Amino acid sequence: MSALRRGLWAPVALSYVTFILVGLSAGVGGVLLPAQIDDYGLDKATVGTQFFTFSAGFMLAGSTAGLLIHRFGIRASLILGGGTFVLAGLYSSVRPPFLAFVAVQILAGYGTGILESVLNAYLTDLPGATTLLNRLHAFFGVGALLGPLLATWILTFLPWTAVWLVLALVCLPLLVGFHLTLPAREAPPPASAEEQAERPGLLATASRQPAVLLGAVFLAVYVGLEISVGNWGFTFLVDEHGQGSLLAGYTVSGYWLGLALGRFLISPAATRLGMTATGMTFVCLAGITVSSVLAWIAPGGVVASVSFVLLGFWLGPIFPTTMAVAPRLTVTRLVPTAIGLLNGVSVVGGAVFPWLAGAIAQGVGVWTLPPFAVALALLQVLFWWLVVGRMNPAPRAVS
Repeated sequence: MSALRRGLWAPVALSYVTFILVGLSAGVGGVLLPAQIDDYGLDKATVGTQFFTFSAGFMLAGSTAGLLIHRFGIRASLILGGGTFVLAGLYSSVRPPFLAFVAVQILAGYGTGILESVLNAYLTDLPGATTLLNRLHAFFGVGALLGPLLATWILTFLPWTAVWLVLALVCLPLLVGFHLTLPAREAPPPASAEEQAERPGLLATASRQPAVLLGAVFLAVYVGLEISVGNWGFTFLVDEHGQGSLLAGYTVSGYWLGLALGRFLISPAATRLGMTATGMTFVCLAGITVSSVLAWIAPGGVVASVSFVLLGFWLGPIFPTTMAVAPRLTVTRLVPTAIGLLNGVSVVGGAVFPWLAGAIAQGVGVWTLPPFAVALALLQVLFWWLVVGRMNPAPRAVS
């Protein structure tokens, strides 16, 4: 509320709308995959190579966002990120050759990554930043659950390329909004020579710490599971359970809705029960494993749909809770560097595991998605147990 009283309601609201768009772009992917496979006449593993190029662009954005903010300010950086996203969407909408489509995902990933990174940095400096950032990521969930519905509806009367056109056109007004609501320059003070010289040492030191590395691998597996199910769940429900495209699209939206609800509901409930963040995470990991097993043994489409929603619900708190306990993985001066490392490695998992899930589905069958999810769920339990064993002792109730 203090940010609103200071007249910042317009850029804050625009940030929320932007994250809805980012969530939309993430949510449509799984619905578009079967159409892309049919259109280009390729197998699942080949089509899945787009995950790698998108992630490469996203990682590049994470490594350059700070420099952009420092040199050009918040407004120009957001316009650059949004403009790059628009260009990628417009080019994808003309149905380029497959190799060109895969290549342009670098631009899509870069634009998306800049929008996410810069908006997080912008809201962090505002009054009530914690509340603002929680809402920001909640709106990503809103977009992610609406994405499959939007894509499924558009595909009933237009080709898959139209979805990318819609996303690009939706982003255009945001560029105007960035220009009108944000100051021309909103850059942080320049880093001293000592700070600049110290950064490589900080990264090298953080990357050698076992707790940080284990946490990074844990999040890589988590993101891999989340994106694998989000992208291939639609194909699994259609091919293995004979669901219609509309119902399968609704189920995938329910999966993303469960993800958002998990972030809203589980942490407050854990607080009332006096659970620690680590304990809450173990409960969620158990829920993820049980839901994945349920999807595997589901006798029919209805049970499979319910299991997907439950899986999303239990997945929800994992990423933000891991970030919340990051200060317990290392010493204070290395916390920002460690968080950057956790984020960067998690993106790698978001590329490798969805591709692997598609390759296995192509070679063996899409029925392998639930057992693949079970395997990743068990890996998460293992790595979280190893992470907790190396945390600095500071247990407290979830907040």
